Amino acid sequence: MKVLFVSAEVAPFSSVGGLSQVSHFLPRALLKRGVDVRIFTPKYGIINDREFPTKRVIEGLEIPTGEDSNSLHPQKLICNVNTPTKIKRGEPQVYFLENMEYYEKRANVYNYSDDHIRFGLLSRGALEFIKKGEFVPNLIHCNDWHTAYLIDYLKNIYNDEPLFENIAALFSIHNLYQGMFDFEHASEMDFDDGKSRLAPFFTERFYKQNALKRGVIYADVVNTVSETYSREILSEEYGGRLHNLFKELRGKLFGALNGLDYNDFDPRIDRILKKNFGLTTLNERAENKVELQREFNLEVSPQTPILAISGRLDAQKGLELVMDTIEFILNEFDVQFIALGTGDDKYLDFLQKLEKKYPRRVGTHLMKNFALPRKIFAGADVILIPSQYEPGGIVALEAMRYGCIPVVRETGGLADSVKDFDLAAGKGTGFVFKKFFKMSFLTAVVRALETYKNQKIWKKIVRQAMREDFSWDHTASEYLNLYQRAVEVRKETQENISPFRLEKRV
Repeated sequence: MKVLFVSAEVAPFSSVGGLSQVSHFLPRALLKRGVDVRIFTPKYGIINDREFPTKRVIEGLEIPTGEDSNSLHPQKLICNVNTPTKIKRGEPQVYFLENMEYYEKRANVYNYSDDHIRFGLLSRGALEFIKKGEFVPNLIHCNDWHTAYLIDYLKNIYNDEPLFENIAALFSIHNLYQGMFDFEHASEMDFDDGKSRLAPFFTERFYKQNALKRGVIYADVVNTVSETYSREILSEEYGGRLHNLFKELRGKLFGALNGLDYNDFDPRIDRILKKNFGLTTLNERAENKVELQREFNLEVSPQTPILAISGRLDAQKGLELVMDTIEFILNEFDVQFIALGTGDDKYLDFLQKLEKKYPRRVGTHLMKNFALPRKIFAGADVILIPSQYEPGGIVALEAMRYGCIPVVRETGGLADSVKDFDLAAGKGTGFVFKKFFKMSFLTAVVRALETYKNQKIWKKIVRQAMREDFSWDHTASEYLNLYQRAVEVRKETQENISPFRLEKRV
């Protein structure tokens, strides 16, 4: 199996969200299973040439824009393709698409008005790269709307070229963002049925064409990053106005839960922690709690439970429920509260005021920090994840690995990864609530705090959470099955249409 893994962000080169982690860890796990997987991604200006030196593989790669000779815009954009000069053992080869205007002069990965052009360029650039013969895959693995254009191009423009006839396409949906245009409120005039030819890069029509929708339509296999989420998007509530399309194509829709790198996320050897610990040395974890209280200027009190939130602070993550209940919790229980992350001003302002109102009991760090999450997971007792929806839920996996017990809403990847604690059976890894309602969330938090009072039971939950296996090796096995399914679907499709294509060519 030869796979070209195409992604808008890849750690450690360009890391914005969970997609970059998947793009780093999943290919590594696939490589261990014998898959010849290689990564294709832009070479952004944020990528440090000294830290990641590269060498030229292809110079002057001409990428069609779709514009005709009468257009004022260029018919082709010129790019280069580079690869790192050194590839560590166990790491897949990475190809960087290099373009000064659209990547190297940009300080960020996302949030530009011409992102549709930038990622259209990435999508078509990957196909032009394949044409050069440097690496010809059996399958192209595309991720989110940024690379969904590629699947449309593959099936409708490049399909008649012999090189591409048998290349399958897997489309992974990490979230339901559909492109730059506001498709939620699009007029009938701007509606994209997903079946018309992709417009030239620089036209208004290209801006209004739904990349994610097209990826779903034309991919051989589609997957979300959890099984529960793959079912949820069939409903109007979760489907982002595409629920009927998902229902129609549900035969090729699957779910594969994201994994966790257990070598990287290992409290026994993690250098970020004050004190390393494991299942057999769980008492050592208490030292990290004290360190966390000092770092966030909280009263040092080992017996006081710490509740925490970590990550993006916005409505999707359920911050409304936290706002509605946290003061009641602070007033009625002996608890401390920590908030880490960036997000909407509404929530940042609330958390700043909360910290001032409850000094030594509330601590915040409302900006990005790549070391603090692990310190929180290793020192806090409870992580709060009351999401409205959650395609993957990687934070819960990371927290459990470090013995921090999640309180989560039963949705998406959270439903697939956190088992509600059953006191009678003594089984479970967290506290789960169903309805997105403040009293449902509050009840789950109270259950956790009351259980915490019995330290014998609490430590049992912690051990059960830390024993959970969400390694990338398991996830890679699921993706390998999806790859094989996609290749088979592609083969069957080609066999069914080949007589017609032959007749057309003759």
